[in-house]
Amino acid sequence: MEFTLGALAAVGATLFTNPIEVLKTRFQLQGELQQRGQYKVHYRNILHAGYVIAKTEGILGLQKGLVPALGHQILMNGVRLGGFHYLAEEKKLNLKSNGEMSFLRTAMIGAVTGVASAYSGSPFYLVKVRMQAQTNEAIAVGTQHKVAGTADAFSQIWRKEGIVGLWRGANGSVPRLAVASAGQLGTFSLAKEYIATNKYYPIEYGLLNSFLGSIFGGIVITVTMNPFDVISTRLYNQGVDAQGRGLLYSSYFDCVSKMWKTEGFRGYYKGIVPGFLRVGPHTMLSLIFWDRLKSFQRKYLSMDSQY
Repeated sequence: MEFTLGALAAVGATLFTNPIEVLKTRFQLQGELQQRGQYKVHYRNILHAGYVIAKTEGILGLQKGLVPALGHQILMNGVRLGGFHYLAEEKKLNLKSNGEMSFLRTAMIGAVTGVASAYSGSPFYLVKVRMQAQTNEAIAVGTQHKVAGTADAFSQIWRKEGIVGLWRGANGSVPRLAVASAGQLGTFSLAKEYIATNKYYPIEYGLLNSFLGSIFGGIVITVTMNPFDVISTRLYNQGVDAQGRGLLYSSYFDCVSKMWKTEGFRGYYKGIVPGFLRVGPHTMLSLIFWDRLKSFQRKYLSMDSQY
């Protein structure tokens, strides 16, 4: 049940935030391994990017990769939020001996479930990134994989790279989700408890608590995750040779090094504006949906126990 609630919450959020995810992916791939001023800027800012994509690809171009994005959210957040609920809220592993919440323990649980979710959702994330990057040659950025849809993308990866290829780039997703999940869930849980404990809004499962807690979680996740997110996108989207080796990056740290040498510190924060606009609402919607679904579950179980 915890897996289902976490998955449903993330799916609900993704339906609203996927267009921003498309914009973020394009910005993260624009000017890949090139110095500023040495590449053509197809997307000047988030409004311009939305206009260019809608004009060139049609309005549905802003929902590219929606199917694998939903698949990724089901597997990734089902494991992450479901696992966090079980370890923190049922097993109480995030509490100190005096019963108070420990931010460090909560963050560690978030990191562990984040790592597990990175592997569970990686194949769908791989396909999502490649589909979101694919566009007309006139505005293309990054490697173009030329897939006809979700099924075709999986088929191509399977034929060219084998089953191992489905997890290509997962090593880039692990640190991304470990840091993001630790910061997001740790901050969200602590903020909710602080708001309720200090009588600002003394209802443990109140909607305002969920909303304010998710805002803090969204801010933390945006600042900490963006460099890891850019690296992850690059590793997932790069092409491979006949032996299945990456054409641009041989490893995670090779990607980090090459980006630093060519794009500098700014390169790690490419796409931060759409990243914030996507992560903020997605975090808020996911965590609010998650909290509301858990609240409905508690009410249902409470009513059921009365009969």
